[in-house]
Amino acid sequence: MLNPQLILLFGGLGIALLLAVAAFSGPSAGKEGARRLQQVRFRHSDSAVDKVEAQYRKAIASRTPRAYRVAGSASRTEALALRLHRTGKGWTLSQYLYASLGLGLGIAALIFLKSGSLLLAIPAGVLVGAGLPHMVVNRAITKRANAFVTRFPDALELLVRGLRSGLPITETLGVVASELPGPVGEEFKLVTDRIKVGKTMEEALQDTADRLDMAEFSFFCITLAIQRETGGNLAETLANLADVLRKRAQMKLKIKAMSSESKASAYIVGALPFIVFALIYWINPVYMGKFFVDERLIIAGLGGLCWLGLGAFIMAKMVSFEI
Repeated sequence: MLNPQLILLFGGLGIALLLAVAAFSGPSAGKEGARRLQQVRFRHSDSAVDKVEAQYRKAIASRTPRAYRVAGSASRTEALALRLHRTGKGWTLSQYLYASLGLGLGIAALIFLKSGSLLLAIPAGVLVGAGLPHMVVNRAITKRANAFVTRFPDALELLVRGLRSGLPITETLGVVASELPGPVGEEFKLVTDRIKVGKTMEEALQDTADRLDMAEFSFFCITLAIQRETGGNLAETLANLADVLRKRAQMKLKIKAMSSESKASAYIVGALPFIVFALIYWINPVYMGKFFVDERLIIAGLGGLCWLGLGAFIMAKMVSFEI
């Protein structure tokens, strides 16, 4: 009869191997060939629509965040610093690392003193130390991003009114920075400050787009880039963009309302094992205390947590929609 610990070990190794193969297998040859054929068609086409689409793709390619262009460990450090900056809280990289290390060591020490098992204390410390600060940062980024997206159409309409009144685009950016509160005003204030110290408007907007990494602001930057290449009425273009962003926000709210029932079910199903474990441990701590001392139960519990996390990840992807 096979040892259950060996089954769990080889099962975990197999899953890790499959994930590594999927991560490093590279792009599909068929998709790469289709992409190259599409580039050739755009390059030699006389259609105005194809030319605009080519400019659009070129602008998107040039706006890849710098933190992800550099390979190696420095890029990961820059990416983490960029995420901390997006929170708008003024958190530094050293504060984040100290908080993660302190939480991990504290949780590991408490569990080791409670159970005396390093096999349980180390994974729990790593999980809490790496996961909890990451969740807090994600929540702060999401909150600030939602506040930015909510007020960004108002900023575009203010830009439209300024352009129609005869003001240049740089002056209207300053008006938005002074009139709108919150993240929108702060980001436009940084743009105008960079322009004042000698940067071009495109470079200032590029820096903000790299830092924010939001589709809405990228649409705004790409719209300005295409308008500079093809010409046209900038005020009308920005007015249309503001209308598109408002409709996009409405669609997001509709999807959120339609998927709220599924999300509530996922939260309940995911919380039930922990609630049941806490209730039984409160009623009979000796019975459930074996999970902290018996190595077989510790391995079984960690395996159950892994499968529970995989199920929560799949359910989260099922109710997550990109617009």
